Amino acid sequence: MTKYVYDFAEGNKDLKDLLGGKGANLAEMTNMGLPVPPGFTITTDACRAFLATGSEPEGLRAEVADHLARLEESIGRRLGDPSDPLLVSVRSGAKFSMPGMMETVLNVGLNDSSVHGLAAQSGSERFAWDSYRRLIQMFGKTVLGIDGERFDDALEEQKRSRGSDSDLDLSAEDFRALVDVYQKIVRDATGRDFPQEPREQMALATRAVFDSWNADRAILYRRQERIPADLGTAVNIVAMVFGNLGMDSGTGVAFTRDPASGAQGIYGDYLQNAQGEDVVAGIRNTVPLQQLAEIDPTSYDELLGIMSTLERHYKDLCDIEFTIERGKLWMLQTRVGKRTAAAAYTIAAQLVDEGMIDLDEAVRRVNGAQLAQLMFPRFDADAKKERIARGMNASPGAAVGKVVFDSYTAVKWSRSGEKVILVRRETNPDDLNGMIAAEGILTSRGGKTSHAAVVARGMGKTCVCGAEDLDVDTKRRRLTAPGGVILEEGDVLSIDGSTGMVYRGEVPVVPSPVVEYFEGRQVADDDPLVTAVHRIMTHADEARSLGVRANADTPEDAERARRFGAQGIGLCRTEHMFLGERRQYVERLILADTEQEREEALSELLPLQRDDFIGIFAAMDGLPVTVRLLDPPLHEFLPDITELSVRVALAEARGDANENDLRLLQAVHKLHEQNPMLGLRGVRLGLVIPGLFTMQVRAIAEAAAARRDAGGDPHAEIMIPLVGTVQELEIIRAESEQVLAEVAAETGVALDLLIGTMIELPRAALTAGQIAGAAQFFSFGTNDLTQTVWGFSRDDVEAAFFSAYLEKGIFGVSPFETLDRDGVGRLVRLATREGREARPDLKVGVCGEHGGDPDSVHFFHEVGLDYVSCSPFRVPVARLEAGRAALTGSDSDTR
Repeated sequence: MTKYVYDFAEGNKDLKDLLGGKGANLAEMTNMGLPVPPGFTITTDACRAFLATGSEPEGLRAEVADHLARLEESIGRRLGDPSDPLLVSVRSGAKFSMPGMMETVLNVGLNDSSVHGLAAQSGSERFAWDSYRRLIQMFGKTVLGIDGERFDDALEEQKRSRGSDSDLDLSAEDFRALVDVYQKIVRDATGRDFPQEPREQMALATRAVFDSWNADRAILYRRQERIPADLGTAVNIVAMVFGNLGMDSGTGVAFTRDPASGAQGIYGDYLQNAQGEDVVAGIRNTVPLQQLAEIDPTSYDELLGIMSTLERHYKDLCDIEFTIERGKLWMLQTRVGKRTAAAAYTIAAQLVDEGMIDLDEAVRRVNGAQLAQLMFPRFDADAKKERIARGMNASPGAAVGKVVFDSYTAVKWSRSGEKVILVRRETNPDDLNGMIAAEGILTSRGGKTSHAAVVARGMGKTCVCGAEDLDVDTKRRRLTAPGGVILEEGDVLSIDGSTGMVYRGEVPVVPSPVVEYFEGRQVADDDPLVTAVHRIMTHADEARSLGVRANADTPEDAERARRFGAQGIGLCRTEHMFLGERRQYVERLILADTEQEREEALSELLPLQRDDFIGIFAAMDGLPVTVRLLDPPLHEFLPDITELSVRVALAEARGDANENDLRLLQAVHKLHEQNPMLGLRGVRLGLVIPGLFTMQVRAIAEAAAARRDAGGDPHAEIMIPLVGTVQELEIIRAESEQVLAEVAAETGVALDLLIGTMIELPRAALTAGQIAGAAQFFSFGTNDLTQTVWGFSRDDVEAAFFSAYLEKGIFGVSPFETLDRDGVGRLVRLATREGREARPDLKVGVCGEHGGDPDSVHFFHEVGLDYVSCSPFRVPVARLEAGRAALTGSDSDTR
């Protein structure tokens, strides 16, 4: 039979698929001899079986009973014993960390009888009744589905009755009274008493943890972090140790390095006389971990030793949860810690210097999404600012937006295009929607290990926590700062996650040092972040086999792309060169009734196009430039049919008809298309309007010849768009070769320009073997290929139905953002293979924006493409991910 339960001593850190991250690491620490409370793990296999059938798998109950008996024997206490009870925690633990997204229940095993035994055993009535009220509160919310605010309100009322805002001021009798109130809440909400049988408590809590895998917030978090939905969660049953036994006890979270900056040192939070969830919940402000040296020096020294041991063992930043029970240190969890983008790069470089990892591993430790975050702007240090508060710099970045006080408003306003800052006293997992929608998060409570800080760092969101001087009134929807400064909902706020500063109004931003580095500007040599980025990018470039080009249409874009490390231009869109003032020449071409009129219009366009290409070839001298011949939906060059019709009608009514407008209206009616994205565009335009493509080819050829005469080294490539059949390509290629020969003869310059095509229609992909006979290169236009494979309009679906598809889990991510491997990707793979079978020297690239998406880059590496091309700003991301793909393979984790 399948084994569903493992004691901690039976596992290790490599069994995360089976035991989840928490269970695997508890097992690892146990086997390392560290002080871990005994316990066992119910596997992800059990969770998946439960979720599939709705009931626990056969044999699970007997296995749990057997392992519980062993746990009781090792501790010398029985679960729920009225005189000396064993209590356990029931904790979730998926393969990937999902902070606060799933459920935990502490103090399982307490009931109306065993609470007295716990009081006698501990010597503290207050502790026993505090633990019992916590169990009822967590069990009621997590397992029974009772609104948690009912318990919170009762606790706040009890504190108010004692004239206090801290639960530390409540007595044993206060907590005993709260237990009565909580039990009444359970009865009123569920129609039954709070369960008194400890094993029923444990079984129901385990089921709740399994169910929490599919809770709305967990699904949303997985979608945001691209965590597979079929992994399931493990459940860890752990003997309780207590941080709420008095001021010689407590609980904390520690990092072996600063998760915000990567700086080495002692980082973390500690809370005396508290239980596990109190620290991350942010309900009471913590003290810095360094103060533990004064509170309990023995435990502090032991903790530092364990932190060093764990970091050397895992060879990475470790995130540690611990409890001190009357001077005894216990390790409750460790994991490779979530960190900001800046910390990821800095720590990777540090670990190389310390000999823990090599540069290959350093490249694998970071990712393109983090690099993109590092390129975001930051606040201008010299700008005038109105500082209203300072909190903890929990997650760096510069965020500006309108103040909102709840997740619903954050989502609503962001969908209407507003940038918002979510302001809360403290966040909880139910705030996830709003945190995703917001530019940044600001809380008045909690530290660097609070829920807001941990989740924000994982998502790359700017976050300032624990701004204690701020009074956040969510009911009146206002924020009051020292000096009587009041911000209402909708007022603008700026937060600096790198310094913890909070500013009133909008603060201007400046480029980040990382962008300045890529731009080639002078950056301080002692900036550890820029130094780390340089080392990692250099090694990624050395490792990658995939070239990286840019999509650029102007000399300015081309120059920037080159500074950012582009190895050429993979897509130069000529239609962008025809907009603005030049539109009139296209109108003349469309209105031409005779061959002479058409030639005149083309002759006016030719020198303009030639100058465009000369500038771009100069900016990319020595590197390839792939020029796509004109591929517009034709309506982009024509007046709006409604506006033009009104203009003509009004002119006729005045007796002032304009002959040119009348002719233009006739042409617009003639060329009007219901679906212009699938109409007269691409190669079809070149076939229907004689001379259009040959004019462009001549402009390219003459520009290349001019650059050669000027001592340049142009490498132009001509790309024919929207080909669906080889015959289209053959006709345009023959015309193009004739023009190239003419220009070579006229200028005396030998021109060896490649002619290829853009594969952006399913039929082109399916007949790639035929098309390769007439093409020297393929470039996949994955934007249009995605549209035509799915039957989606990229311009319409986001507003129409994509949000519903994402919410229902039909898509984990938009196929316009990350390549659809099963559909579009299969065509890319097929076309590449069959194209190279027909032409072994066929050069193959991709020029859709998927070329800058980390996941897609790994796929293109696997398929064996020669290069990817993306917008200039994404070139560094593509370079890094191409290196990571070479070092890790296509299936590496790009998160």
